[in-house]
Amino acid sequence: MQSFLFYNPTKLYFGKNQIEHLVPELQNFGMTVLLVYGGGSVKRTGLYDEIKSCLIRAHMRIFELSGIEPNPKLETIQEGIDLCKKEKIDVVLAVGGGSCIDAAKLICVAAKFDGDPWQIVMQKVEPKEALPLGVILTIAATGSEMNGTSVISRRNTKEKYSWSHILAYPKFSILDPTYTITVPKDQTVYGIVDMMTHIMEQYFHRTPHTPILDRMCEGLLQTIIETAPKVVKNLEDYQARETLMYAGTLALNRSLSTGADGDWAAHGIEHALSAYYDIPHGGGLAIIYPQWMKHVASFHPKRFSQFATRVFQIDSNHKTTEEVIHAGIEALQHFWCLLGAPSRLSDYKIDDTSIEKLVAHAMKRPLGKIKLLTAKDIRQILLSSL
Repeated sequence: MQSFLFYNPTKLYFGKNQIEHLVPELQNFGMTVLLVYGGGSVKRTGLYDEIKSCLIRAHMRIFELSGIEPNPKLETIQEGIDLCKKEKIDVVLAVGGGSCIDAAKLICVAAKFDGDPWQIVMQKVEPKEALPLGVILTIAATGSEMNGTSVISRRNTKEKYSWSHILAYPKFSILDPTYTITVPKDQTVYGIVDMMTHIMEQYFHRTPHTPILDRMCEGLLQTIIETAPKVVKNLEDYQARETLMYAGTLALNRSLSTGADGDWAAHGIEHALSAYYDIPHGGGLAIIYPQWMKHVASFHPKRFSQFATRVFQIDSNHKTTEEVIHAGIEALQHFWCLLGAPSRLSDYKIDDTSIEKLVAHAMKRPLGKIKLLTAKDIRQILLSSL
């Protein structure tokens, strides 16, 4: 296990009716707020009206940026950056899922930066300050509500990259599971896949002696596996929604990466994929991740066989290590398919036309800790995903 510093500055309000904390938290930072949200779901569910009523009663000055895309685009985010500078925004409030929060993170940091915000995404500049960010989460998936990571796309160049900074952590996040009950089945499933892969990206590493982290990851995965079918069967199951919402937060609030360096190569490949084809991130991961596992498992068989036996209870008796690993990967893929996730790129009508462009995109950053991927590796993973 490696030495580490763990610090998470986000205040988390979890449970029913936690919106009562919204106004006092916002007023800690000022009276002029930018409300950032996506499509019409926050209005259809009544959450938008509830938030606006709270802010109006508190006599806050409200500005809005709507239309944040599922893969948030720099061009849309720039509108929010400009608005913050023009109207002297005190605090940003993101209402929605990971994409909305990711967009708001860049808005907050870039609002205090005079240059090109893409330079922040590409980590070519070091931000010095940021506007404070508050969050009301409506989709259990990315964990963006309690970390400093953000994933941004640029439409004109078909690029999509993650970036991270301590200044991008939300100051507070409100997680009321009732807000997730109206999330459709497909988005619910994509969220489950996303949070599971976040855990696995941190689980698959080469750091020796990490028994606590291993058991934390395994236990969290098993809890999601037990809970996911319940919510897919009954989208209004509050207890299942509650469990998944907290699981999504724990999956990526950095507590699972203390003392070990996770792999994250599959995420890098998927970012190239969804940047080019604009498919759901969770859908892309459901396709790419098992193929990545098959491609690299032989480079760390002990860890992959441990995953199979501990997470999916694969019986290792009378099986070779390779057979155990294969059974574990098949069990994972079968589980995601049962939930309704895609398993092949052809499910999105994607063929091999753009393989080389995807490889070139993915290779712009080093990918992999289990195995440092080459262009040949990435090409093979993509071809195996067709």
